[in-house]
Formats: sequence, structure tokens, C-alpha cells
Amino acid sequence: MDQIDAKILSLLHENARMPISEMSRMIAMSQPAVTERLRKLEEQGIINAYRVQLSPQKLGMHTTAFVMFKTNSCPDFITFCEESPEIVELYRTSGEYNFLMKVLTETTASLANLLDKSNVFGFSSVLIVLSTAFEDKNLLKRDK
Repeated sequence: MDQIDAKILSLLHENARMPISEMSRMIAMSQPAVTERLRKLEEQGIINAYRVQLSPQKLGMHTTAFVMFKTNSCPDFITFCEESPEIVELYRTSGEYNFLMKVLTETTASLANLLDKSNVFGFSSVLIVLSTAFEDKNLLKRDK
């Protein structure tokens, strides 16, 4: 991956719907060349998907929490998480807690309800998000 690929990826990170014609103008390359680079980035697995970024608040999800969870029943807990629409991310972690969940709910009461349901699998420690400084940071904008 070279600087041109990095520029293409940065442009897509900002707007995954950017037309190839606009992208090619911004990086001074022909449209077929940009298309070929995109195809190669996809084949290499560097680009996994093109997605829309939804606004949780506009969809009525006003409470965000990170929940550290300890369980001895990992497969059952994973199934529970997969079936719970409020749990939007799940990570297996090391340390005292073996899972970290990102949870989006309408209210703190609905968060409490989800936690009550999860208690049959183990115990948790909850961190409610008060504000977000940034999310989804561009992975390519790093000092080297």
C-alpha cells in the first residue's frame, strides 16, 4: 500500500459514497486507475465493506454504555449478546472481565433492564458515556 492508496482510503473514510470521478480528480489519477486500486484494496481485504454511519440519537438511542462482563458460560453469553439488539459490539478481553460490550439503549432504565437480563450469565461493571470526544477515527492519519 502506497501514499495513493492511503489517500483513496482516507477519502472513502470521510465519504464512502464519493464518486470515483471526484476521487480521481482529488488525487490526480484517471478513473480506471482509481477503480483498479479500489479493486485491489478490496481483494487484499484492506477494504472489508462500505457502510452507512447511523446516528443513534436520531434513532432514539440516547444512552451509550460500555459494559465489562465476567461469565463462565461464554457460548451462551455470546448467543445472548447476538440476540440482543441493544448490544452493538462485543469484544473478548483478557483480565478479570472476559467480555466488553458496547450498548446503545433509549434510556438508562432500558439499560438497567438489559443488565438484569444478562445477570443470569455472570456479573458486570458498567461505564455510561457522558460525552464523546471522537469516534471512528481514521486509521491512516497517524504520525510515523
